[in-house]
Amino acid sequence: MAAFLLGAVLLIVQPHIVPSRPAVNSKAETSSQSVPRELLKKTSQKNDFKESIHSNGSCQQLPQTIIIGVRKGGTRALLEMLSLHPDIAAAESEVHFFDWEDHYGNGFQWYINQMPFSYPHQITVEKTPAYFTSPKVPERVYNMNQSMRLLLILRDPSERVLSDYTQVFYNHMQKHKPYPSIEQFLIKGGELNVDYKAINRSLYYIHMQNWLKYFPLDRIHIVDGDKLIKDPFPEIEKVERFLKLSPQINASNFYFNKTKGFYCLRDSGRERCLHESKGRAHPQVDTRLLQKLHAYFHEPNKKFFELVGRTFDWH
Repeated sequence: MAAFLLGAVLLIVQPHIVPSRPAVNSKAETSSQSVPRELLKKTSQKNDFKESIHSNGSCQQLPQTIIIGVRKGGTRALLEMLSLHPDIAAAESEVHFFDWEDHYGNGFQWYINQMPFSYPHQITVEKTPAYFTSPKVPERVYNMNQSMRLLLILRDPSERVLSDYTQVFYNHMQKHKPYPSIEQFLIKGGELNVDYKAINRSLYYIHMQNWLKYFPLDRIHIVDGDKLIKDPFPEIEKVERFLKLSPQINASNFYFNKTKGFYCLRDSGRERCLHESKGRAHPQVDTRLLQKLHAYFHEPNKKFFELVGRTFDWH
């Protein structure tokens, strides 16, 4: 099912000290242009803080929505599907503004410069999957815009671990560099290696707790990545409603490519699928090792379900 990963489909105010659990003002929408004074001052010193306005009336602006993760959860597929909507302007590349110190140190003018040109009626979206598991990111996003709408796409934690490994494995293969087998990462001293980074990234409840210190649950929409693979349209409908977009994306925008074995997109007569690097087959893993992985995630998954008030069809 991981091999399906829509790889399938083409598929952030004032500065103040943030308390350990800040009170979020959900009654009024804070402008996405409200930024911490220190960073605003910094960007002004480097390069006047301003929007780049095009002659056609479009401009570059801070995003109103961010896809915060999770890594190997289907973020690219989600962004490509969401881009079917005419009121969405999406940044093409992962910006890594809030999690990379050198990027964050550049200030918000730099961040704006990474955004696509958009019209006043459009929502600017960027996606960086590493945001979800980066401890500093929730507070930084909150300091920029308390009313940010966040999108989080999650898959079965065990499947996500295998996808995580697969991506790094192929990256090494392309550079003709050797890479250990997945068993060498998953097993240590005869037991499951819980210090493996890929496993830590799948402990969703730990990372979600950090985000909920700054944003209420109604500001974070969780997309079921496994359902997005099997039947994308219903999941995208939910995203449209969460972002308060008019229903523009419909079932005809998706078609199942029998040759590839996954859903692709149809946009104004043009068909497109995700890059071939998506949806790669996972390595064969011993059944007993998979059972250990599933057993390890049982309690963390249960805690996550209780935290967000919903369940997912995971092992």
